[in-house]
Amino acid sequence: MTIPSTDWYRSLAAAGLRNPQVHGPARYWLQVEGSFTRALQRQCTETFHVEVQHEGFAVPTREEAQHLGLPARQRAWIREVRLCGDGQPWVLARTIIPLACLEGRGRRLRHLGNRPLGAYLFSSPDWQRGPLETGLCNRVVSGQPAMARRSMFCHRQQCLLVGEYLLPDLFN
Repeated sequence: MTIPSTDWYRSLAAAGLRNPQVHGPARYWLQVEGSFTRALQRQCTETFHVEVQHEGFAVPTREEAQHLGLPARQRAWIREVRLCGDGQPWVLARTIIPLACLEGRGRRLRHLGNRPLGAYLFSSPDWQRGPLETGLCNRVVSGQPAMARRSMFCHRQQCLLVGEYLLPDLFN
């Protein structure tokens, strides 16, 4: 399953002007404060796990690079995972980690494996989350996410970008 291109809005209200469905069953998930992973784990009746789909150095999309203030075509560590609850994929997550974030203690970000990124970010007082943005996905195949959220996490002057794309099974 692939992540579709997404139009991003600074608030849920702004996205709701384009698609009122953001105010429906997905609303809670688009606004979760704190660790999204922890909220997903609380939703599970049995198990939660992370499936790494892709992880490695690659070039972010033009929009992602601009959002992070990266030069065009600069590589970053990109991590794409599926967050699964009770045996079902609930969320596709895509994280863009600029090279500068991978220095010092940030080296750990390349070796998370099947551990959730949120557990690392929220257990460290060094990382601060910026405001949430709401995304409306441009689906091209059925089953792709229709809505998403993203935010930047910053440590000193270094920021990484975390996008969480909601699959229909999460809130159906």
